[in-house]
Amino acid sequence: MFDNARYDGRMPYRRCGDSGLLLPAISLGFWHNFGGVDDFEEARKMMRRAFDRGVTHFDLANNYGPPPGSAEENIGRILVGDFVCHRDELVISTKAGHEMWSGPYGLNGSRKHLLASLDQSLKRLRLSYVDIFYSHCPDPDTRLEETMSALATAVHSGKALYAGLSKYPLKRLKKAVRILKEMGIRCLIYQPPYSILRRDVEFEGTLDWLLDEGIGCIVFSPLAQGMLTPKYLDGIPDDSRAARPEGFLKVEQVLAHQEKIRALGDLAAAHGMPLHHLAMRWALRSPTVTSAIIGARNLAQLDDTLDALNSPAPDDALLDAIAAIAPHQ
Repeated sequence: MFDNARYDGRMPYRRCGDSGLLLPAISLGFWHNFGGVDDFEEARKMMRRAFDRGVTHFDLANNYGPPPGSAEENIGRILVGDFVCHRDELVISTKAGHEMWSGPYGLNGSRKHLLASLDQSLKRLRLSYVDIFYSHCPDPDTRLEETMSALATAVHSGKALYAGLSKYPLKRLKKAVRILKEMGIRCLIYQPPYSILRRDVEFEGTLDWLLDEGIGCIVFSPLAQGMLTPKYLDGIPDDSRAARPEGFLKVEQVLAHQEKIRALGDLAAAHGMPLHHLAMRWALRSPTVTSAIIGARNLAQLDDTLDALNSPAPDDALLDAIAAIAPHQ
């Protein structure tokens, strides 16, 4: 299943494209549940448990929280307190591009925003460098040459070891990768949303192109922000992400997919696994996918999601059944 993987008894690792970097099959993301409104001690426990189970990649962005920046601040405290001796065993990534601070320079793809944001992130994380620095989103009003020059500067300065791109449509992604290459920087990795319920990168040819180019792919929201878990099989629980006012998942999104979610849940149960395990193994089936980023609210949820690696990979018949329930639209 895990081509080009090394296995240490806890976590399979995949090579990131044709680079020298290995990433765990499952990475831990800090988009939700690690901000200032969340339980710091629970976040600390989750980071420690993830590392103990072989998760060596922690994925952040400047605006993760809420409030924006608080996730990096919390992770910086934990890194200094618990991981100072393990820095070289970790891959830490962060991003910039979405709105972070007020005024004309607090968002988008200018050198001004990206490089100032990277400096701020390093201070919050209490690090001298990050392993991967991403342009978090395309900026239609800034020339790609300027945005890519900021990524190149980040790498040449030593403040980032690798450059990555996130959520760029394929045509713009191809151009950005070419510009980076002309600047002497190879794009290490691309980060798109990808799940059973969202397969754009598959049908638009992005996964095939990344494989041909030797660029790694790390997908986020493989569980569709929790929709592909047993949580939403019977409605909207009061303590769910969709019920939280500060969250990105909306009740109407869940309701729009409710029929598919229930059908997929029944299919997973018929194959002896919970829905979220099936969804994780589905997302990791592609040889292009280096890693899948998960979130977690507590230790039990983290362990349960990581346990998906113990479930069997879907065979062709199961993949066909999944596609029949949730075809690309």
